[in-house]
Amino acid sequence: NFAQDKESKTFGALFGANGDQSLSWENGVAWLQSITKLPIIVKGILTKEDTELAIKYGCAGVIVSNHGGRQLDGALSSIDALPQVVAAAQDKLEVYMDGGIRRGTDIFKALALGARAVFVARPVLWGLAYKGERGVRHALGLLQKELELAMMLTGTTSIEQIDRSFVYQPVNRWVRYNKRGELVAKL
Repeated sequence: NFAQDKESKTFGALFGANGDQSLSWENGVAWLQSITKLPIIVKGILTKEDTELAIKYGCAGVIVSNHGGRQLDGALSSIDALPQVVAAAQDKLEVYMDGGIRRGTDIFKALALGARAVFVARPVLWGLAYKGERGVRHALGLLQKELELAMMLTGTTSIEQIDRSFVYQPVNRWVRYNKRGELVAKL
């Protein structure tokens, strides 16, 4: 555990690097807004309810992410959560997606489902491990070429032309139940 520095004004010092339960939408976002004029973008959003809270507390954007699924085994994947987050955002904030991007077609699908942009990590790390900076450039180049190929094969000539009609969405298998076992929502 890290020692708490009572004099420090950092986010970690105020709310605890190890998950202080006093951290909330109200005090966390308010604190960030008090120290910067930069737009606040919140990462780790997977539900419409959290998207609505991000809007309520004045965030400029959200990043749909399950943090690689490491925090909660079996958590909803970013791509599965993306449609409900985009719908809840109602163009009131920007929606980005992080996680699961391995190919250019993954980028295409995320854009089709409403993400403004995607973040990539593993392909970059793989490229870095392969050949350093040259490997990263190669990995990003492959993603770009694969995205361009997907666009060509779908007849789209610009990012703006990519929409939901290009993504097959099977009957959803994700559901949420309340404590009484009643179906609350299909995610």
